[in-house]
Amino acid sequence: MIGELLSGMAHSTGAGFVGVSLIFIYLAWILTIGVIRVKEAMAEDHH
Repeated sequence: MIGELLSGMAHSTGAGFVGVSLIFIYLAWILTIGVIRVKEAMAEDHH
């Protein structure tokens, strides 16, 4: 999936490049928030 996005990004217009970049930022944001929530949940379990 990521390979398809990268190859499509390489052959796309400026708007497509921006769109794919925003998708990557969005996925990174979701993962970051998920990791933070898991760490918070683990910290609460220890108390």
